Amino acid sequence: MFGKKIKTGYESDATRMIRELLAAKPELVEEQRQGRSRWWDRKLDRDQLRRAQESRVKQKGYVYQTD
Repeated sequence: MFGKKIKTGYESDATRMIRELLAAKPELVEEQRQGRSRWWDRKLDRDQLRRAQESRVKQKGYVYQTD
């Protein structure tokens, strides 16, 4: 029961919009893949990450206090 897809003939407005957009501009899929690899699919430099975490200055509980 859970594995079967029920055909209702219904398609939401959002699904239809995305389907039509991708049909009109198929290059969007490749642009999306490139954008993802540019911003998310990168190897972390653990040394740089460690140094950034060590150099953080702890924020006071009340940031407007000048003491």
